[in-house]
Amino acid sequence: MTLVGRWIRGLRGAVGFLTRVPIDYRDGDWNAFRTTPTTFPVVGYVAGALTAIPLLAAGMLAPPTVALGYLLAVYAVMGIHHLDGVADLGDALVVHGDVARRRDVLTDTTTGVGALLAVSATVAALALAGLGLAGLSVRTAVGVAVSAEVGTKLGMAAMACFGAASYEGMGEQFTAASAPRSVVAPAVVALPAALLTWPDPAAAVALCGAVAGIGLPWYMANRHLGGISGDIFGAANEIGRIAGVHAGVIAWTLL
Repeated sequence: MTLVGRWIRGLRGAVGFLTRVPIDYRDGDWNAFRTTPTTFPVVGYVAGALTAIPLLAAGMLAPPTVALGYLLAVYAVMGIHHLDGVADLGDALVVHGDVARRRDVLTDTTTGVGALLAVSATVAALALAGLGLAGLSVRTAVGVAVSAEVGTKLGMAAMACFGAASYEGMGEQFTAASAPRSVVAPAVVALPAALLTWPDPAAAVALCGAVAGIGLPWYMANRHLGGISGDIFGAANEIGRIAGVHAGVIAWTLL
């Protein structure tokens, strides 16, 4: 298989795994995806553009309506399966016990109060982020939304390249397939997103904020769970996006 052919298969795998966008998913796409971290930010551009469509109505419709449209668009395009990682992480972190006990809770299908609180806070934070975007100009709102999505996908690529898995599973399939040097290409692909609101720095701040936001679940996973798992990738996807959008809105307000 040629390098281009492998990259295309990896992109199909990334779209199929990270979004709900219909795509012709084929055998081998998953393996190509997990060994091609550059596909993470590429999907961020596509998904970010699709979820930002309701923001084109900023200034024409009431901000709460635009914010609701953005919230619904995010979960229509991205799906809600990443929220399962938020829920599992929430349950694991409220449990008293050692790493092994927390891991057991992480993989338990029972939904506890920690999961309910974590998911509720995540959805509320995203809705408020959408409300902030609705108060910006259309160009700035779209630029911030797209750059935040690219940034959170870049953060996931960084987790795959630098992270250590806590046990065999989906997390290990990513971390074992990429070396630290592999993060250079995804970073290069993501950099143009920082210019989407140029000369306003909002997009650049959103991009950096999303990558930084990944650090919260990453730190919690390393400290309390012994490493990264598939649930942590899902939680990072949600938390990074929220951090990026809020950072971009704050930057637009203050700078």
